[in-house]
Amino acid sequence: MSSTLKVRSELKAQVELFREQITSEAEHLVASIFPQKLLELDNFVKEPILNVTDLKEIHSEIKFKVPEPILFTNCHDGLDTNAKKRKLEDGVAGENWQGGTKTPVMPDGMMTCNKKLVDLIERVKPEIRTLIEKCNTVKMWVQLLIPRIEDGNNFGVSIQEETVAELRTVESEAASYLDQISRYYITRAKLVSKIIKYPHVEDYRRTVSEIDEKEYISLKIIVSELRNQYVTLHDMILKNIEKIKKPRSFNSEALY
Repeated sequence: MSSTLKVRSELKAQVELFREQITSEAEHLVASIFPQKLLELDNFVKEPILNVTDLKEIHSEIKFKVPEPILFTNCHDGLDTNAKKRKLEDGVAGENWQGGTKTPVMPDGMMTCNKKLVDLIERVKPEIRTLIEKCNTVKMWVQLLIPRIEDGNNFGVSIQEETVAELRTVESEAASYLDQISRYYITRAKLVSKIIKYPHVEDYRRTVSEIDEKEYISLKIIVSELRNQYVTLHDMILKNIEKIKKPRSFNSEALY
């Protein structure tokens, strides 16, 4: 019984074509796109939008006024039936209304995000996605270059595996940046909801400003890290390109 698998010739030709396409694209990425992207991101880091000295400039005013307090009468004096009916019709209370702070309608229809940070995030997110996609292509290229498993002469293979591991790490870190952005929006939304519910508590308003400042600093770090990852990958692959493309020497069999 034969131990080899038979692959149809037309499928084998298509697979070889795919390998050639991946090889061509990955080599172009490493030689041209990676250096280009690191220079672009280095210029991005130096832009004024990422070098604000006074973080108060990126604060977003929360346009929500503190409502006037509601005066309650003694419960034994009884409540005015008409007043109670008006409160229920206005949607201030539910079925078991017992009094509470009114929640007025937003003056502009909705509570807006921090426009400055949203614009910055919309510039950073495509860069994160690009790094993930490019790393995936280069990782596939290196994995396809890994030869069959054999005893001995595996130093070049270990370099390939180390390169794949580094590319996988960069992919995971870049994906975590997207999660971080999502968590910022969720955290800020919860705090704004608290402001609407408890408009008299100033700490919630200050916390929103602190969250915005933290996200601004995080975005600057993310852009710096994206640049550094392009530099690291470009340098690592170029230094080991011979072992990555030819992990085993042709005369290795003569040594045994």
